[in-house]
Amino acid sequence: MKYRIGYRTIKTAAGTAISILIAQQLGFHNFASAGILTILCIQVTKRRSLRTAWDRFLACVLAMPISAVFFEGIAYHPLVIGVMLLFFIPILVMLKAKDGVVTSSVIILHIYMAHNISMTNFLNELGVITVGIGVALLINLYMPSVEKILRDYQRKIEESFKLIFCEMVRYLRTGDSDWEGKEITKSARLLDEAKMLALRDMENHFLREENIYFHYFKMREKQFEIIERVLPIVTSITSKVKQAKMIADFLEELSENIHPGNTAHLYIDKLNTMKKEFEEMELPKTREEFETRAALLQLINEMNDYLIIKSSFQAKKEKVNERKKFEAN
Repeated sequence: MKYRIGYRTIKTAAGTAISILIAQQLGFHNFASAGILTILCIQVTKRRSLRTAWDRFLACVLAMPISAVFFEGIAYHPLVIGVMLLFFIPILVMLKAKDGVVTSSVIILHIYMAHNISMTNFLNELGVITVGIGVALLINLYMPSVEKILRDYQRKIEESFKLIFCEMVRYLRTGDSDWEGKEITKSARLLDEAKMLALRDMENHFLREENIYFHYFKMREKQFEIIERVLPIVTSITSKVKQAKMIADFLEELSENIHPGNTAHLYIDKLNTMKKEFEEMELPKTREEFETRAALLQLINEMNDYLIIKSSFQAKKEKVNERKKFEAN
């Protein structure tokens, strides 16, 4: 397996060293805990890091007065720590700050080991918390751009779709195919990976609520569901009729134009025209021809839905672009 150090690993290592160094230089006791806080607060996205940092800060700040009540009010005893946690953890869950349980427990143990409640100790712990969480937030402000990777996913998905359409065209024209169908599983995997990455990219922008790449991959996912429904229809066609050749020509042209551009409306018009031509053609003479014509008509309807999904995405994309222009002005 290839050994690789990711950017998050580098940020965690650097952030931990920096926070411990700062806490130590400032003369805080238990300065190494600043490094622990930094490790726990560095997350995969900026938004997640901010949420985690707030949860941990809130939990740590609450832990100090609650520790004072239990330790000074009852005793400095291990059993008291257990009783306090039974009381303290549900409070954090109620406040939706359960991510702070581990870090606040560290603060509680610091106070327990000091056997002393004083403003100096509280300020020391607050300093350690602020340094550890603050360094993590500053380090996490840097997130490498993933746009190049998203564009690469986009290209791979479009290529995979094209190959699937080409296999459908070949079957409609010749009636036989040695296709193994690996592009189906490949497309499903690429779509899942691309959506996750696009969602992560969206969480790395505090002011951006929409990500056009995420909408794009969701659009392709819906189209892929139609492709999966269409394939059994295509393979059910056993009779060679003129209409099958017409649809094959249409699918071939469509496969050559699978891209993010706004061309769906053109192909919707072509489908409607072709559907009218079918209606004007001579009626089927045999049962097999009737079933073939019915399957081809169903195929047209499915492809119409496929193109409508793309057209809806283009409308959403235009709205997002207009909003960006408005915000820029």
